[in-house]
This record gives sequence, C-alpha cells and structure tokens, in this order.
Amino acid sequence: MPGSPWLPTAPCTPRHCARTPGPATVPRGRAVARLAAGLGTVLAGLLLAPLIAPLGRAARDRATRLWCRAVLRAFGVRLRVVGRPGGARGLVVANHVSWLDVPLVAAVLPGRMLAKSEVRRWPVLGPVAARGGTLFLERDRLRALPGAVRALADALRGGSRVVVFPEGSTWCGRAHGRFRPAAFQAALDAGAAVHPVRLTYHPAGPAAFVGDDPLAASLWRVAAAGGLTAEVRILSSLPAGRHTDRRSLAAAAQRAVHPADADDPVAHGSVHTAADHDRTAGNGTAGHTAVDSDSANRPSTSVHQWASSRPAAASSRRTPS
Repeated sequence: MPGSPWLPTAPCTPRHCARTPGPATVPRGRAVARLAAGLGTVLAGLLLAPLIAPLGRAARDRATRLWCRAVLRAFGVRLRVVGRPGGARGLVVANHVSWLDVPLVAAVLPGRMLAKSEVRRWPVLGPVAARGGTLFLERDRLRALPGAVRALADALRGGSRVVVFPEGSTWCGRAHGRFRPAAFQAALDAGAAVHPVRLTYHPAGPAAFVGDDPLAASLWRVAAAGGLTAEVRILSSLPAGRHTDRRSLAAAAQRAVHPADADDPVAHGSVHTAADHDRTAGNGTAGHTAVDSDSANRPSTSVHQWASSRPAAASSRRTPS
C-alpha cells in the first residue's frame, strides 16, 4: 500500500546499503549470544520501568543512560562520545541511520523521543517507548502534524529534553536527506535551544536499517557484526533567538550535522549520493547532487549507483519530522 506523498523517503535499500561492502562477522554462536543478551536487556528495562518512573528526572536520566549503554554493549556495539553532553535541555536533533539511533542518543542525552505511532504497537519496544514518555505522531495524517508540534512545544516549555530525527526517514549513513522544518517550529514556539548531534557507525553497513529491511534481519546483522562502533558527536548548540523562522533554523542544524552542506547554496534540500561520496574521497572536492524542494523527497535512483543502475525498490524507514 503506497504511503502518503508528503512523507519523506530515501532511496537507500538493504541490498546496497546494509550488506555492501561486506563487514567482518563474529562466529554464529557469539552472534546468537549477543542477540539473546540484547533482547534480554531490552526486556529487563521494560520490567524495571515501573520502578524507575516515580524517581526524579535526574535519577531517571541516569538510569536511562545506564540501560541504553547496556543494550548497546549487549549487542556488541562500542560507544564513542565526542564532546560534552552537558545538562542543557531543549531540542536535540540528529541524523537518522538505524533503530540503534534511539538507544545511542539516549545513552548520552536521554529525553522524550518523537516517534511514529506504529512504534506504540511494537512488541516489547512499544511499551518501553510509551512508558519512557515518547511523543507519538500519526505520520500518515497531515492534519495531525500541528498537534504534534504543539505537544513538542509543550514538552520543551515544561523543561523536557526532546529528541527528534528531522530527516524523517532512515538513511544509510553514506547518504543523507534534508532536515524537515516542522519540529524546529516547536523550538521557536517554546523559545528553546537546538542541540545538533551527529551519529556515525563504523562500519556503516551492519547498522543501516533502510528500505524494506525486516527488523529481525537488522537485529541479527548488528549482533553478528565484528567491531561495530557507534559515535555520538555533540556539536555546538543553536541558542534560542538566533534564527527567527523554522526553515533557516532547520538549515543551520543540518549544516552542523552535515558540514559538507555548508558550501552548498541549496543544501537544505540536498540528497547526497554514495557516488558523490566516492568522488569527494577521491579528489578532495565537494561533489553532490542536490534536490531543492519543499515537498517530500520522492523515491529516486539508488544512492549506490556505482553498484546498481536500477531504481531503489523501496523507501527507507519513515519517521516523523
């Protein structure tokens, strides 16, 4: 069933993004143990959540950080943090690569996440998200967006840290989409600062959760990966009042997370391809393809055009923006 045309999409596919080039893997028995440990740690968090809920915000944040770090460790993911998290509240915005992004950000900057409403119905993870104060958006209903922006603004005014992935869709990490401006309106309405964060996975393939990739396949790929490292780079904050409209604020945050866009006059609508990445690495110049549009990104040729000239079969996992 086709999705709504206003929803952002990415041309990344599991075949070309998640499995190529092939990363090192651990023995099967070790991967099975990681998978069991990771799912067990998630379940433990679900069972302990009612005990943590009555605690103060500082204690809940500390417990959330410890739990999310334990989840990453159980799946065999090494965590690297660059920069100082600090105690600042406000809107945290990050690029979107994987389901791993959620525990990764929460391991450093725990806060209330914005997620698609379908997550509420997911087994295990759905109840955990709901109990953790996640804000849900019905992504297929455009009319629901103003209400979601108001809910975000109310949470920010109440002193919460809110985490959003404004690309609105997962990308493979070798390519990225533009930051959608809706969530930034909430920061303007609440007079809140914006804190950009860059997420990077090495190697990128195992972590990428794109297209029609089943969650089970992605979980197994992460558990079986050898030497998977996740980096959280905390960038300079954008103080409240520096930008007066949501589009310029979104563009500034995107340039912070994707610095190569700083030299691009139309970077706020950019779609960077793997082929462009390879050209950049080869000659030190900034090469990319840009699509400047206020409408949702439409499916296009696979970002890995060097591997396949066929159009991408499906769009990446969509999350609200």
